[in-house]
Amino acid sequence: MSPIFADGRKIETSKDKTIFDYADSLKLRVPTSCGRTGECHECIIEIKRGSSALSNPTESETFLKTNYRLACQTSVTDLTEEVEFSTLRRQPKILTSSINRNVPLNPNVKKSDGFVVRNHSTIDKYKGNIYGIAGDIGTTTIVLNLVDLESGVTILTSSFENPQKFGGSDVMNRISYDGGQFNGELQQVIISAINFEIGMMTKKASVHRRHIYDAVFVGNTTMRDILFGIDVQTIGEKPYKSLIQTSYENGLLSSTSLSTTASEIGLRIFPNAHVYSGPLISAHVGSDISADLLAISMDEKENAVMLVDIGTNTEVVIGNKYKMVTASCPAGPAFEGGEITYGMPGYDGAVESVVINKKNVAEISTIGGQNVTGICGSGLVDLLAELRINEIMSPLGVLKDGAEYFRFSVSEKMDLSRADISALAQAKSANYSGQYIALRHYGKPIDEINTMYLAGGFANYINIENAKQIGFIANFPDNKIIKAGNTSLEGATIMLRSVSMRDRIESLVTNISHIELETTPDFFDIFVEGCMFKPMPTKIS
Repeated sequence: MSPIFADGRKIETSKDKTIFDYADSLKLRVPTSCGRTGECHECIIEIKRGSSALSNPTESETFLKTNYRLACQTSVTDLTEEVEFSTLRRQPKILTSSINRNVPLNPNVKKSDGFVVRNHSTIDKYKGNIYGIAGDIGTTTIVLNLVDLESGVTILTSSFENPQKFGGSDVMNRISYDGGQFNGELQQVIISAINFEIGMMTKKASVHRRHIYDAVFVGNTTMRDILFGIDVQTIGEKPYKSLIQTSYENGLLSSTSLSTTASEIGLRIFPNAHVYSGPLISAHVGSDISADLLAISMDEKENAVMLVDIGTNTEVVIGNKYKMVTASCPAGPAFEGGEITYGMPGYDGAVESVVINKKNVAEISTIGGQNVTGICGSGLVDLLAELRINEIMSPLGVLKDGAEYFRFSVSEKMDLSRADISALAQAKSANYSGQYIALRHYGKPIDEINTMYLAGGFANYINIENAKQIGFIANFPDNKIIKAGNTSLEGATIMLRSVSMRDRIESLVTNISHIELETTPDFFDIFVEGCMFKPMPTKIS
């Protein structure tokens, strides 16, 4: 009999066991709320290899694309073939640090005379605690903060992989999926995943989930609107606007922020809890970037600064409290584990840093010091920069002597191929082009911009010099670059702690001009230049 592999672990196969049974034996976290009957659609797993050795998909699994199955519905029928699967509940390397902005505590929900009160209306009897939940709903990763709203203290932070991956690794694919026959599945699975995580967090913190009376979630336009159950099809078509943004522009809404109750969207906290998401900025630039601006105090800046929030979609904002410009760069998932042969998110075993020695051999380190299972974004940035520094790869991305690949892990025989380099060049160029065009549009040279803030978990772990070396980020002096951490989560937490800050960001976003990159006359020329692995010019014209 052949073993079954899961998330870097191994177990022997046996008859009449489901994938869920194997996950139980390996103590892997797989959510379910239906008793493993296939009804809740929560226990989604990704099949890495050996799909032919599995039972045929059931009717409960028709909503899933190839290589995705429900753990409770799938069993191994051919015990001679190796099978590998991964859960969609893996916890990435959690970024707990970020810029911290202290604001006066002014929550939406407060204690008053033995009652829990919102907007001067009693919503519950006070039972000893008032908590809130803040979340950054990313395309790849979800991060949540559990906050004590009486003290403002964050009790617990947790993160997990976005289980909507089965609908596509980027927002355009998820928009397409949500417009098909399985409309609503993406919302159901994300709500279920958040509920599962809240359950784990409240259990760990010895908190009752019904003592969570307020919630703030932010995300890019697509992720946010899917979470709130809004049709996202218009976001995938020119001019790439949410129905909410269009209604706002037509005077039908006073804001692009969203508000509902926990019971209305199925969030398992206090049923009448208020659920809020900050305002959109424009098109794909969503409430996560609004949250960023609060976190870095953009509403107070007299001098110009630049924010680069790096992710599947990278967003750029340049300006101060008086004037801002923004652009969205559809970078795709290449630096977050997608499209690259051995690419993976930042989980244990991922190569996170690389140095090539004088013998042209890669010296690597992995997250958690575990055996190599792949390479994550920070490792890819290092590897590309080291290939250039050691002249193993040309600025065009061509490997020396016409080689088809470079081996970065000898022990595991893992390579970076020519196709991988091409995919990374295009993803990098999306970041390059957005930053370049935004800088040019704003009209100030780099030396007149006070600070560049790098936001997001991925940005926190990259080597800045290497990122500049390949043109992944603008060529600012090191002393002007600040790794700001998860500013989207910090901004969401600020909005949770203070309703006044919600009003502040609602006002601020009205002063932001959106640049449509694809309509820039020389966009193609800039994109081609950005595909080259070399630093961005310091003088942009």
